[in-house]
Amino acid sequence: MKKVVFLFALALSQVALFGQTKWNVDNSHSSVKFTVTHLVISEVEGNFKVYSGSISSAKPDFTDAAIDFTVDVTSINTDNEMRDNHLKAADFFDAAKFPKMTFKSTSFKKVAGNKYELVGNLTIRDVTKSVKFDVTYGGTVKDPYGNIKAGFKATSVINRSEFGLKWSAMTEAGGAVVSDEVTIGLKLEFGQAK
Repeated sequence: MKKVVFLFALALSQVALFGQTKWNVDNSHSSVKFTVTHLVISEVEGNFKVYSGSISSAKPDFTDAAIDFTVDVTSINTDNEMRDNHLKAADFFDAAKFPKMTFKSTSFKKVAGNKYELVGNLTIRDVTKSVKFDVTYGGTVKDPYGNIKAGFKATSVINRSEFGLKWSAMTEAGGAVVSDEVTIGLKLEFGQAK
């Protein structure tokens, strides 16, 4: 009996070990963007040009997914070189000291239909905090070249000052030049690793 239990446990461990599928972000069909309120009256958008990410999952609906993502802070782009340089400086990201922003998931669960909730640890500068993303799973499909692709949209709102991005100034009327709230918007296509 002990031998049967041992063989069953060994078989389960092999399924768990070899059943994992890895997916890598396809940068040419993805974007990492953010939006922040400027002068209380408008919004400024930006993006990061360099990033990498992966998903490991054994389930086809990704409910057991482990997600890792890294962003190169020096690749920030708001279509204004002076502003981009300020964002890379110590007032904000301090990219010379902290060139990477990272995210590691702690849970990914289905809420309803194709809606998911992603929770994980986001590290900006030297601060790590738990952040929740609302995710829409677009589905999985085989492209014309035989590659398996999966698509996701994810959004979250963070408070930048909680991550040490504390630069602030006030307008004449008393409003913030740059809001503390930053909306993150990700449109990501992942390719199944071969």
